[in-house]
Amino acid sequence: MAGPMYVDVFDRNDWGTNCWLLGADGVDEAVAIDVGFDPDGVRGVLARGGRRPVAVLLTHAHLDHATQAGAFAGDDLPVLVHHDDAAAFDDPDGWARGPGAPLTAAKDLRTLDDGQVLRVAGLRIEVLHTPGHTPGHCCFLVEGEALLCAGDLVFAGSIGRSDFPNSDPAAMRASLERFLSLPDELRILPGHGPESTVGRERATNPFLAGLA
Repeated sequence: MAGPMYVDVFDRNDWGTNCWLLGADGVDEAVAIDVGFDPDGVRGVLARGGRRPVAVLLTHAHLDHATQAGAFAGDDLPVLVHHDDAAAFDDPDGWARGPGAPLTAAKDLRTLDDGQVLRVAGLRIEVLHTPGHTPGHCCFLVEGEALLCAGDLVFAGSIGRSDFPNSDPAAMRASLERFLSLPDELRILPGHGPESTVGRERATNPFLAGLA
């Protein structure tokens, strides 16, 4: 892939949640990852970058990552989430997503599976199912750009919680071990906080100590 990739972020919310905006060089399209808040604010960031949204990807269906995904997508854009988290849209009372308000409905809700490859906004994105924080938590690996959208799996110096009613600490450990199998130079765009790399977290993150 020639030229620099488009990467921007919308993080103006009380939860400090990152909504990552990605697109290939040379196109005017972008994918929005984790639209939890302020659809107009997200669209404003895209407009300033000369980009138009073509899809919404969700790392998971907690309210701070997904509440406004349906509103942002409207009638025109698909919202993609792992099938194990899609229940948050279909049955919000029966799906323990953590505290807060229900998710807005998504008119074109599509489900993801581990290993699925998406071709969107000029990018090739592989879905990595990394459960534990939620049953359907996923990371998104952007091929050719050494970049991973990690959601709430790993942060700079920390990891996501696994004590929600539908969390699974054993699955979280397996997902973190999968994370550590990735190359050190891989750039990490987390769901909260600053960027990092796999190598930096391997060397310095106390929550990863002792994992394979």
